Formats: sequence, C-alpha cells, structure tokens
Amino acid sequence: METTDPQRHDAGGELSPRRRTLLRMVLIGAHLHEGEPLAEARARKAEILQIFLGDPQGWKKPPDRSADTRPLTDAGIGLYVHAPYLVNVATTNNKIRIPSRKILDQHAEAAAALGARGLIVHGGHMNDGDDPRVGFDNWRKVFERAHFDLPILIENTAGGDNAMARRLDRIARLWDAVGNFNPGFCLDTCHAHAGGEELLDLVDRVKAITGRIDLVHANGSRDAFGSGADRHANLTDGHIDPDAIVAVCAAAGAPILVETPGLREGQGADIAFLRERLPA
Repeated sequence: METTDPQRHDAGGELSPRRRTLLRMVLIGAHLHEGEPLAEARARKAEILQIFLGDPQGWKKPPDRSADTRPLTDAGIGLYVHAPYLVNVATTNNKIRIPSRKILDQHAEAAAALGARGLIVHGGHMNDGDDPRVGFDNWRKVFERAHFDLPILIENTAGGDNAMARRLDRIARLWDAVGNFNPGFCLDTCHAHAGGEELLDLVDRVKAITGRIDLVHANGSRDAFGSGADRHANLTDGHIDPDAIVAVCAAAGAPILVETPGLREGQGADIAFLRERLPA
C-alpha cells in the first residue's frame, strides 16, 4: 500500500494533486474506453486509470500515447494498461500464440515507457481436447524469453472449459509454471463469479496460490453464477451481492478499478459506492 508524508504541500499551502491522491490507503479508479484521460479521470473522481493503448481487438503495434498520459502523471493519477483481448500466449495455435507473444512484448515496452504500474493480460485458453500442460508451459516460455520492465498482471477469466485462469485449480497449476518469475495477479470479481468461484474468502484462496493480489477489477455480473459469461454490470446491479464485492476489495488491500457500464455517471457512481464503504 502507498503511504504519504502529510507535510508535503504545494506553494499555496494545499496538498499537491499527487499527495491528495496518495492520502487514500486504497486507490480507486476506472477503465477508460474513450475520451481525454485526465478529464475523464477527474469526471469520475478516479485516482487511477486503466486504458488500452490501441485497438483491443487488433494485432497492430500500439501507438505512442505519451501525450495523452503525461497529464495523468503530472496530476498524480496512476496508470495501468490492459493488453488486447485477443492475446492468448497459452494456445497451441501458432497463428495466435506467436503474434500474441509479439504484441504482449510491444505493449509491455510501450506501457513501461509511459510509467504504467502494470500490464494486465488475460490467462488465455486452449482448444477443447488440448493438454493444458502445454498451455502452462507456453506461459513459462513467455517469461523465459522476455524481460519485462513493468509488472505483468495475469487476470482470471470468466469462461472456457480449457482456460488457464478460470478456476483456482488451473491458476494453481499456472503459478507452478510461472511463479518463479514473480508475475502479478489481477482479480476480477465478475470473472470469478461467472467462472464458478464463490467470492466468500476468495482473496485468501487466491493468495494461498499466488501469494499476492496486485489489482482488483471490481465488477458486477449481468449473468448468473458459473455462467461463463464475461458481461459486466454496475456494482449495485446484476447477480453479485454488492457487499461481497466490497468484501473482496477490502480483503485484497490492492488498488481497485471498475470496468463497469455507464461511462462517467455509471463508473463515477461505482467509484463513490466503493469509496463510501472502504476504509480511508
């Protein structure tokens, strides 16, 4: 957790924007799909922000986003980057795995250059009938073959019977393969619920495997428990008890991002909901 020196003020006697941001023990923010990042962060009262660097469904090298993100740094708003959705480094399909490795490397390099706190990437999946051991080994090769200048945060996923990070038993096998490389972990509440993992005591069960939770994606779910559907809802809507989401966030003690619907209004309300219920 980040702490602050309360004596650090700007010239006018007020706390600087960065110091005001860091006064909270837990930083809360949102994923931004569009708009000017600093303005959108302020509209949501977000202390951290997550963005895509380019097309989340494309293979192109990410563009330079420094002009967009530099104002965030100046304002003390932390940045996370989400890798494209189509990245799947576990698969046996060379036409997907090889470009996935390349674009993951490119996004990691670009995100590190922006001063991002982490690059979030989904755990990926195998085809039906494939041996999952190959997928875990393919993940190991990612870390063996590349040097990353920022934390790579592997995120649990909602669907797929042959997914690498849907259920905790698979996450345990994944960590057996990559744990020595010190990867980070991003816990998504919607994905856990839809993937068939109860939120009660989930943080303890995850930390028993990974030893850490670096980021929480606090999302409601539009679908029932175990559905396998990755469809986010606002925190007070959907099929997850909002108090269960708050409990996960409180137990994790990690920065929190909402990836919920509603743009400024919906995400702003979700951030406010968490801020009212989590200790300052």
